[in-house]
Parts: sequence; structure tokens; C-alpha cells
Amino acid sequence: MGSATREALAAGTQALQATGAVDQNTATELFAVGRAIDSSAQLRALLADPAAEAAVKVAATERIFAKAVSATTLGLVNSVVAQRWSTSVDLLEGIEDLGLRAAAVSAGAEAPITSELFEFGQVVASDAELELALGSKLGTAKDKAAVVTKLLEGKALPQTVAIVEHLVAQPRGRRIRELLRTAAATVADQQGFAIATVTSAVPLSDAQVERLSASLSAQYGRSLRVNKIIDPTIIGGLRVQIGDDVFDGSVSTRLSELRLQLAG
Repeated sequence: MGSATREALAAGTQALQATGAVDQNTATELFAVGRAIDSSAQLRALLADPAAEAAVKVAATERIFAKAVSATTLGLVNSVVAQRWSTSVDLLEGIEDLGLRAAAVSAGAEAPITSELFEFGQVVASDAELELALGSKLGTAKDKAAVVTKLLEGKALPQTVAIVEHLVAQPRGRRIRELLRTAAATVADQQGFAIATVTSAVPLSDAQVERLSASLSAQYGRSLRVNKIIDPTIIGGLRVQIGDDVFDGSVSTRLSELRLQLAG
């Protein structure tokens, strides 16, 4: 990620924090704007052009989206496109990031969006046909969204449904499980915590999870919530992932390392 993109992301987050009237519709509209920009190579090139003046880019979004979205959404879009982005992909990710954060804000700090995204990811991981249906390039965005709606509507928050519908409609080459993990991390960051995904061979007790969460929170200096995965193939020990950090203390990995040492 280039420095221009980091600064642009920070500016977008600040604009969202300064906006007082964010609701679920704001998030849905931001996602829709991102998909619309992605569908137009000409518009995408203009808005991501670092040489183009901010006023020119804002005028373009005003002309195209003023009648399609709310004033709140348009203001946020303008705040994003007015920034300098390293690439057009970064611009699209910036709009998506803002949509995810808007969803988090509209649902509230205690809303279980991240746990719902995790649970949906587990369902996808356990069903190869579903993963193929949602990730296939052959399926239309409308058909994929219909599958998501059928699976989640009435069982998850509207914000969660909107997020997953957007992710399957605009994957941009990313796998569905990666999309869900990244989206959950962004939502968690907006809600004020990080996610630790803990894999164990057998279920952990509540006390064990609390001790682990407290230890990791102290290490990272922020609140953590634990997602639990049971995987008997690791034999014993724990594998913990927090963002890009992976701590693998599983017995299976230790045995693999021992075999390599003996073979060498």
C-alpha cells in the first residue's frame, strides 16, 4: 500500500467520523457507488488519476451520483475521490472500506457483525458447492446476491447481509473467505477491537478463552474478540491469527518441523 493510499484511507475515515447521519442506507449506497465506478474504466481512470484536480473528480461524481444517492453518501464519496490514490484498485478498496465502516457505525459498537461474518465464512468453508457458487466468475452478481439473501435474511443483521451481498458482487479476484475475513477486520477496527482466530483440536472452555483473550489484548494493547475453530488435524496446541500475524503452536506443525530437521 502506497503512502498516498494510506493518507487517503485515513482521510476517508475522518470524514465518516465527522458525519453525524450515517445509517444502513449509507453503507449500501457506498457499496453501490464502488461497483458503479468499477464497471466504468473511464470513470475509474479519472477518479484514480493522481494528476487530476480534486475539483474535477468531485464534479464527475456529483454529475453521476447526485440523484442516485443521499447527500450524506455523496459527501463521503466526494471526500474519497478528492484524495490521491496510488492505483484505481486502491480507490475501489477505499470506497469499500468506507462502506464497511459505515455499516459498523450504523449498527452500533456492540452489533455482532463480525461474528455473523465469521459464522457465514464457516458455512462457506464447509460447503464446496456454496463456495463455488459464490466465487464462480460464471455467476451474475444478482444471482449471487440472491443466494446470500436466501441464506442470511432474517438470520443476520441487515448490515451483515448488505456487506456479504456486496462482497460476492464485487470480489475483484479475491476468494470469498478472504473477503469475509478482511471485511470483519475492518468492521472490528471501526467498532474498537481486533479479531483473534483461534484454532484448536478440541473445544476450549470459556475460562481458557477468557485467559487467552486477556493475554492477547495485553500484548496488542487493544480489546480482542476470539473466533474459535475446531480442527482435530492439528492434534493439539493452538494456532492463533490476528490480522497478518500468525502464531502456530500446534502439535501438527511442530511434528512437521521436527521431520524436516531429521530429514536435513
